[in-house]
Amino acid sequence: MHILYLNCPFSGVGLALCRRLLEEDHELHLCLACRNMSKAEAVRTALLASHPTAEVSTVQVDVSSLPSVFQASKELKQRFQRFDYVYLNAGIMPNPQLNIKALFCGLFSRKAIHIFSTAEGVLTQSEKITADGLQEVFATNVFGHFILIRELESLLCYSDSPSQLIWTSSRNAVKSNFNLEDIQHSKGQEPYSSSKYAIDLLSVALNRNFNQRGLYSSVACPGTVLTNLTYGIMPPFVWMLIMPIIWLFRFFANAFTLTPYNGTEALVWLFHQKPESLDPLVKYLSATTGFGSNYVTSKKVNVSFVSLKRLLLGS
Repeated sequence: MHILYLNCPFSGVGLALCRRLLEEDHELHLCLACRNMSKAEAVRTALLASHPTAEVSTVQVDVSSLPSVFQASKELKQRFQRFDYVYLNAGIMPNPQLNIKALFCGLFSRKAIHIFSTAEGVLTQSEKITADGLQEVFATNVFGHFILIRELESLLCYSDSPSQLIWTSSRNAVKSNFNLEDIQHSKGQEPYSSSKYAIDLLSVALNRNFNQRGLYSSVACPGTVLTNLTYGIMPPFVWMLIMPIIWLFRFFANAFTLTPYNGTEALVWLFHQKPESLDPLVKYLSATTGFGSNYVTSKKVNVSFVSLKRLLLGS
């Protein structure tokens, strides 16, 4: 069984996921698609040391760069005949800014748990333009993945044995932050949220276009995990200060998975499912109880069918 993992798992959810997948099947061939090859080789060596019967390979790709995506897809088509799973986990949240006023107002409102679970309305980002002339977040989180998928169609579309795309989405994917007229979110301040909603929408569109050819797509959310991404929002000592509040909220909301291992629950669960049995309009969520037990829950994707139709028709 061959798995392409997009985004080198140096730490966090990515590394925890790769370890859990190799524990589920000791004979997997896991291909790590990464930008930094020296770090990729270090991860490869570590994974093989703990799972010597597995196969772990690497390929260089920067999903924010179209030439890099095309080169990587060319190399993958030369090296592999098919991929059974593709984990699309590469993503950035550049220069996050926390709206302290909105956060504290939300803390004492009826939406406190929702705001802490999703960061809706309290988190903005500023980004730059890539060498290809695209908004950085859109290029990295969405467009580079999409181009790679289209380039690898010959390795993914087998009607007799389905392949599955598994996207890392977010509870922060908010419909109101997405506009098909500004799909790159160049005029807004929440490109991360917009990109994650675009992923949800794109996954539904891919299912409608490719299910009959044996390719299925699902979206998952790891929940609120303390990683380099969240430490970019607030420094570690601040997270430690508010940890008692988070532990309390955990009894009322399941989004606070906190550890990378817990965050992989939905991603690993999807590995065991028959893709054709999954609901294409559902997002699968890693969840943790107040007592620390992990489970998978789901929610309907808030899809705009008008946007979906326009996306499918290209108009």
